[in-house]
Amino acid sequence: MSMSIDRRSFLAAGATAATAAVLPAAFGQGESGGGRPVRIGLIGCGRRGSSLASVLLRLPDVRVTALSDTNPANLQAAAGLVTAGGQPEPARYGDDPEAWRRLLERDDVDAVVIATPWDLHAPMAVAAMKAGKYAAVEVPCALSLEECRALVDTHEATGVPCMMLENWSFRRDNLAVLNMIRKGLLGEMVHCHCAHSHDCIDHWFFDPQGNDRWAARFLIEHNRDQYPTHALGPVLSWLDINVGDACATIASTATASRGINAYFARKFGPDHPGARRKYAQGDIVTSVIRTQRGRTIVVNYDMQLPRPYDNRWMVQGTLGLYREDPSTVYVVDRSPKYHAWEPFAPYQKEFDHVWWREHGAAAGAAGHGGTDFLELKTFVDAVRARTQTPIDVYDSVTMSMVIPLSERSIAAGGVPVECPDFTGGRWKTRRPTFALEA
Repeated sequence: MSMSIDRRSFLAAGATAATAAVLPAAFGQGESGGGRPVRIGLIGCGRRGSSLASVLLRLPDVRVTALSDTNPANLQAAAGLVTAGGQPEPARYGDDPEAWRRLLERDDVDAVVIATPWDLHAPMAVAAMKAGKYAAVEVPCALSLEECRALVDTHEATGVPCMMLENWSFRRDNLAVLNMIRKGLLGEMVHCHCAHSHDCIDHWFFDPQGNDRWAARFLIEHNRDQYPTHALGPVLSWLDINVGDACATIASTATASRGINAYFARKFGPDHPGARRKYAQGDIVTSVIRTQRGRTIVVNYDMQLPRPYDNRWMVQGTLGLYREDPSTVYVVDRSPKYHAWEPFAPYQKEFDHVWWREHGAAAGAAGHGGTDFLELKTFVDAVRARTQTPIDVYDSVTMSMVIPLSERSIAAGGVPVECPDFTGGRWKTRRPTFALEA
């Protein structure tokens, strides 16, 4: 039987209702998987895609039925993972760059997981929704405002959910902080700082031999925050963005580009082409977002200079604040010493989220500290129950819109630019749904 979503029922209910409503059931109910299993198609079988496939194969009542990749070796390796997991040989699509479209036509695919290069994410997710398939798309979900709008418009026209796989929203510490905020410990939220600080020059943008990887061209052609979603993932839920508040403006500045040239000169010598090439991308991008309710968020991009990994999360309210590094907290009338930091560990234990209390043992063995397990499990649970995904399309595009908006602001000398409201004003009445505890 073909899994299809009744578009007419969605359109009759309207876009707002479609976002919150339970979707029509086309197969098994509940987390027990009482009917047939959730059937997943994977588009993009490289390093990230294969990692996600390994997690999917650990989930109960999930079958990976189809794969697509333009690299035959990637397809072969991913198919081997599936069969090694005790599942039937998946269908493969890789004979041409558009072969993934045929995967979307299959009746035995209920949802797709997209792990391809950045510029393919939005077109593939749009096509998946139009085909009636739930879409889980790797970060970022879009690179332009036009792509953001296409994702929202397609979701609202079809009612099919689209979830960006922002795994840092599912971190144990970040979810505990969210529980603290929702229980009022930090008072009214005022300000956040966040960053993606990760030296990726020698393995992501370029290979160890100094050759360009697919992401290198973005550093050559653009000057912007290339990768804001890991920084912003938990911040959106901490500040109730799109569910009580919304981004109003963003102002971005960038340093000069020095780190990439310095890396190539240091490792390969000053005459290496990489040491002499001009890169548009500045080393550090700093963006300041102001929300409709007068809060501020500082976002840093820092992926080209030598440094340890760091997210620099800090959230501050009228009764206290939390900071990730070092892992400390201060709460008015609760912290034992006046204006003195205390360790976060006891708070994480006290406010540990139910997802981690119930699934921490299984999640811990998966990628990225267990966050990959939780994001895929909650996505699959939504597909099975025909409900909205934990991260919806509005949050997905809000995190991703920083890419084109920061580029626009930097090019204009750092002036604030207006943030589109993809909810159409519904942020004023929408209520939080992410990671709610009963």
